[in-house]
Amino acid sequence: MEKVTDRFLRYVQIDTQSDEEGTGTPTTEKQHELARLLVEELTKMGAEEITYDKEHCYVYASIPATEGMEGKPVMGFISHMDTSPAVSGANVRPRIITAYDGEDIVLNSGLGIVMKTADFPELKEYQGKSLIVTDGTTLLGADDKAGVAEIMTMAEYLLSHSDVPHGKLRIGFTPDEEVGAGADHFDVELFSADCAYTVDGGKLGELEYENFNAAGARVTFHGRSVHPGDAKNKMKNALLTAMEFQGMLPVSENPMYTEKYEGFYHLDALNGDIERAVADYIIRDHSREKFEQKKALFEKAGAFLNEKYGEGTVEIELKDSYYNMKEIIEDHMELIDHAMEAMREAGVEPVVVPIRGGTDGARLSYMGLPCPNLCTGGHNFHGRFEYICIESMEAVVRILLNLARG
Repeated sequence: MEKVTDRFLRYVQIDTQSDEEGTGTPTTEKQHELARLLVEELTKMGAEEITYDKEHCYVYASIPATEGMEGKPVMGFISHMDTSPAVSGANVRPRIITAYDGEDIVLNSGLGIVMKTADFPELKEYQGKSLIVTDGTTLLGADDKAGVAEIMTMAEYLLSHSDVPHGKLRIGFTPDEEVGAGADHFDVELFSADCAYTVDGGKLGELEYENFNAAGARVTFHGRSVHPGDAKNKMKNALLTAMEFQGMLPVSENPMYTEKYEGFYHLDALNGDIERAVADYIIRDHSREKFEQKKALFEKAGAFLNEKYGEGTVEIELKDSYYNMKEIIEDHMELIDHAMEAMREAGVEPVVVPIRGGTDGARLSYMGLPCPNLCTGGHNFHGRFEYICIESMEAVVRILLNLARG
């Protein structure tokens, strides 16, 4: 049976970066390369009911129930194939550090890129273990190819060990999770599971069933350009209006200053000139009440500036992205109990934490498929300092096998 590390190292060689500006599904055609590989591997290992949605780049498969276990609820495991647009996922050059010494890690001596324990103190926890790191020029892709590799390793083990009793299992791999579209074309009816887990988390032991309520906003500021020498009472600078808008948002509710259950407004991009400026924001909060209050303040700030500078100065396009799955999972807490039991059986102490982000599982939960999230063992996702612990990946495979047997 292939080791989870070997699978992971193979998968990260495939560039599957999604694109926030992409208009189709998937947003990038290159995601199909990994999808086709997974279909090929699932076929070889003997999985059943393999479906490859060639139009939208989803992969589904089944591991049939063992004899006498056909009546058990159908459990699903889901991970996403794409990587973040934030940093390049092309030409990934992973490196394995065996028996890590607990000191700073030189990722790229030529470029002077060093992962410092002063910046990432949790590195010290992995002294003596094996880490997979980048060469400092790309992300690693553990988010979420680690989850893909862990699920595939579990699947191969169960398909080659018919003596391990388990109910029917469903596997799903999605595109475009990193751009918020992973569940857009997920066929819940075809998947036909009673419950599922996304394998898309961080540090070993983390178990998540709370995530942000999320909205995206595009704010367009309209100005008037006049020669600065003759601009008094005539010029209206769209860039300055954008800065004024940002200044009306609470300074403390910025991602740089928030943690745990604290929500935020995040200015993701600002482009423009005197005539026109466009600002892209994301709005996040675990509390639905506070989430709605944040959106209301956003609209209020826009209305104030329109009253100050004239109607039409500020245009706000505000759209909800996903909601906190806690509202759904609270009626299915047995999923959390089973996951905690599976972790402890694997020698891992579970830690329930809120997701400061979202997963496919959040939207799937609202689509009728209760779907909390499990750890993968990775850290520092979406950047050049991303890394994952090999022993953690191996432990996650054990956790998945324990859940499957549950």
